[in-house]
Amino acid sequence: MQVVSISSLKGGVGKTSVTTGLASAALAAGIPTLVVDLDPHADASTALGVRPGDQQDIGRMLKSPRRARLSENVVPSGWVERAAANGAAPAGGSPAILDVAVGSAYTGIYDRPDLGRRDLRRLSAVLAGAAKYELVLVDCPPSLNGLTRMAWAASDKVTLVAEPGLFSVAGTERTMRAIQLFRREFAPNLSPAGIVANRVRSGSAEHTFRLSEMESMFGGLLLSPHIPEQANWQQIQGAAHSIHHWPGESAKNAAALFDALLANLLAADSQPAAARVRDRVNR
Repeated sequence: MQVVSISSLKGGVGKTSVTTGLASAALAAGIPTLVVDLDPHADASTALGVRPGDQQDIGRMLKSPRRARLSENVVPSGWVERAAANGAAPAGGSPAILDVAVGSAYTGIYDRPDLGRRDLRRLSAVLAGAAKYELVLVDCPPSLNGLTRMAWAASDKVTLVAEPGLFSVAGTERTMRAIQLFRREFAPNLSPAGIVANRVRSGSAEHTFRLSEMESMFGGLLLSPHIPEQANWQQIQGAAHSIHHWPGESAKNAAALFDALLANLLAADSQPAAARVRDRVNR
């Protein structure tokens, strides 16, 4: 199981969009996936078409992590049912699994800068019940307070999301330094999985310059492909649809980009899952 935090210390860069795009690619590739919606705004839960019932949200599970029964409290994404109705079977023929640990404003009580070591282990304790998943994606809030640090403590990797703009690039550099400090103090096995350049405008001279700057600053950590600005992304998320199941050529192209991005993200340490994504890309 790979646990990957999707992070940014700057809001508005499309972190949740990247999280849901990767989740869509994982669903299409047949990778059993859990999305942990750790942002108090719970936008990922909305975009994933969750219909919560009596299950505990992630905030309540964090309150009593050793008594939390993750398997009883996750909620299937509405994308799974929609994919089945459309006859879109996942790669490999295995049953589709895309579950959500539902977000809520309650998690905000942990988004403080003063959490101790014991509190930082809360998400790790909850995810001890996540053995059936090959991939866990944690959508973090855009801050370096308790929730993000809790996610990093539970993760194998951190994927950063940045727009090719001055403030976003500067924020990414700060985040990289924060990851190095966090590794030394709390999580020696944590590693940066790479940086996703999101909302890229091909005709923008500023974006071209900032992408070149990011390549010189971060080298191989800048993941490919870059994700272009998607005009209908708000419509897709508002309809709680997977990018892989949205009609139109632009959505199809975006889905292929997320397939490739997921394969590159998983390639280093999760060969079987990465191979399934590559098989889908090559079909």
